[in-house]
Amino acid sequence: MKKIPAYLLALLVLVSCVKHADWTIPQTTSDLIAVDGILTNERGTQNITINHPVSQLNGTAVPVTGATVNVLTSDSIWTLTENPAGSGVYRTSSTFIALLGKTYTLNIFLGSKVYSAKSAMTAGTVFPPLIYAKNDNDSLYHIEYVASAFSSNQPAMWEILANWTRVPGYEHADTNKCKARLLFYTLPTLDESEIFAPVVESVSFPAGTQMIERRYSLAPQHAEFIREMLLETSWQGGLFPTAAANVSTNLSSGAVGFFGVCAVDKLSLIVVK
Repeated sequence: MKKIPAYLLALLVLVSCVKHADWTIPQTTSDLIAVDGILTNERGTQNITINHPVSQLNGTAVPVTGATVNVLTSDSIWTLTENPAGSGVYRTSSTFIALLGKTYTLNIFLGSKVYSAKSAMTAGTVFPPLIYAKNDNDSLYHIEYVASAFSSNQPAMWEILANWTRVPGYEHADTNKCKARLLFYTLPTLDESEIFAPVVESVSFPAGTQMIERRYSLAPQHAEFIREMLLETSWQGGLFPTAAANVSTNLSSGAVGFFGVCAVDKLSLIVVK
């Protein structure tokens, strides 16, 4: 019996059939709410966003308005204000700051229902700046490296804000096309779906671009929530997709999403030739 050459086996793995599939998305009940909120150690107004889940792909979320929202610790309580009214975005005062060593409880009162979650901050750490490199086919640059995708004891989310609206030649360009927000993750697990995830769009920027890099520390439960969310979204569609499943949450029954508390470490840099 003849052996199949290794390159043919690799080709068989890489080539797959495309099958049309119609997804039936179950209708959600009006009682279910989706919470998105992170408190940080950066002093200033911080937001908790509350919506009803959408029942159609790319649908517009309906804000949960008129709720009473507060955050408390063992010795303090803060009442958040919905601003603007009807937006479903609930804001702290401009003097709020989350502290290491405290446990924060989020309470949402909506009609006769109460939703709650608890979270505590994991310590932050200093970090080296990201690495960028020049594109091969033009004079622009791209991000080459931010951080290791895996760390068993220091999970983190990395937020990169790039702005080249003031770079010569871009002063009169559409400002929305001269800014970018990129997210990277360091997680305590390394999944096949992550390693063989679909290719994502690469963002290019000119020399002179101003960059702000933030590292958000993640508690273990927060890191697991992000991992499960990525498995259901960005990491789907690769060579090793996972079976669809509900994403875990630290919120009480009737709510999805996550309430987190993160330490933020920040640095800034300017892209040079």
